[in-house]
Amino acid sequence: MNEFLSGLVKDLADEDTTIAAEGKSSAEFSGTVDTGSYVLNAVMSGSIYGGVANNKITVFAGESATGKTFFVLGVMKQFLETHKNAVVIYFDTESAVTNQMMQQRGIDTKRVVKSEPESIQKFRHVALNGIDHYIKQDETERPPMMMILDSLGQLSSTKELEDTAEGSETKDMTKAATLKATFRVLNLKLAKAGIPLLVCNHVYDVVGSYYPQKEMSGGSGLKYSASTIAFLSKKKERDGTDVIGNIIKVTMQKSRLSKENKQIECLLTYDKGLDRYYGLVDLALNAKVWGKIGNRIDVDGTKLYEKAIYKEPEKYFTTPVLDKIEEYVRQEFTYGTFTEEGETDAEILSIIDADTE
Repeated sequence: MNEFLSGLVKDLADEDTTIAAEGKSSAEFSGTVDTGSYVLNAVMSGSIYGGVANNKITVFAGESATGKTFFVLGVMKQFLETHKNAVVIYFDTESAVTNQMMQQRGIDTKRVVKSEPESIQKFRHVALNGIDHYIKQDETERPPMMMILDSLGQLSSTKELEDTAEGSETKDMTKAATLKATFRVLNLKLAKAGIPLLVCNHVYDVVGSYYPQKEMSGGSGLKYSASTIAFLSKKKERDGTDVIGNIIKVTMQKSRLSKENKQIECLLTYDKGLDRYYGLVDLALNAKVWGKIGNRIDVDGTKLYEKAIYKEPEKYFTTPVLDKIEEYVRQEFTYGTFTEEGETDAEILSIIDADTE
């Protein structure tokens, strides 16, 4: 260890200043939260055993009715099932999620705190107080905690509410700055506390663009603060004539854990939520674990239709098969090169535009 740097850090006596090699910075990823889907884990973190960043802001953005709410409810269910003492603070700005809706999806509502903030300032106040209360607890006694904001697009500013009450139609020009300040403060607090924040957000068509382009609402504040931004679109999944759920197409717009612009499709059913195995057949074919003959899959000499594999996924996606898929995913979805042991030779190379204001 460099004696000069050690002495410098000691003299500064600042708990937020450490030597990078010690890995104590809040910028370090403190692990991942399993989403409940192998392919979603892969595109979000570069590992089928990963998921969303445990101490960062993750955004799921899409047009109306693309399944954003059901999507985050699926992740929340997996989080609560994985950690039996976990808790969630759910900010419902759309008054759309009822206790019955959560219970029907297998969510233990006794471990969910539901808040309905009507303004950005109220959301910031409750979120920061929740984080401060969490940090005050003894580190060994803290339960795993997650925060969800559904959705950002429905949050008004205090000025908007006051102007509406007074009958004024003046547009609030400070809303974007308020949002930027909110996420700037939350970002560091969440990182230090090890709390993931999932944000649902709306997208809109960019007017005047030379080609079809989507943009998130809420200004640039969330784009700078978020570690991961995923755009969602959907199509209906049918079993015969019955609609059983939606195929959600996920496109990585920004990621500090995995390569950007990667796309996957996962299945979100109405009765079970996110399907853990859906999409793995494509990864197995790409990884050359299995072959394809016509419209059937060659699994160790046995020719099967894709639906037959998904009916008995545990039978075909054995540990050796999953390990081979994992090796392919690490090469295909993660920045840097890998050794035979699977360790990265380089840190994430993604250069994220920084807010220079």
